[in-house]
Amino acid sequence: MVLATDPYVWGTGRRKTSVARVRIKSGTGKFQVNGRPVEEYFTTDETRLAVHRALDVTESRESYDVWVNVDGGGVTGQAGAVSLGLSRALKTDNQNFEPMLREHGLLTRDSRMIERKKYGFRKARRSTQFSKR
Repeated sequence: MVLATDPYVWGTGRRKTSVARVRIKSGTGKFQVNGRPVEEYFTTDETRLAVHRALDVTESRESYDVWVNVDGGGVTGQAGAVSLGLSRALKTDNQNFEPMLREHGLLTRDSRMIERKKYGFRKARRSTQFSKR
């Protein structure tokens, strides 16, 4: 239940097996992921760009404080989940952001998941090595 006096806007993002709960509030541009600064949590340039992309597209990087709880999956999946959750929260806070976010594909969930392993195989499609004798 969200109270009318709650200053936060929430957004949920998912990618592969990662789930991110994003909370934003108008502020000075503070960004924390699991209690740590975003630069400390996401160490590669690609993941940092993916996480900040929604704020860069809407030109509101210094306008919001962002807190994220992310769990599951790997680093790339978590970055994608954070990006989607942040985009959804920004869209909820300001409806004028929706066309910009949608134009850059930030409101579309990437539904690709890992293919399940089949019996008789080593992985989903990788078979055992063929032996003639």
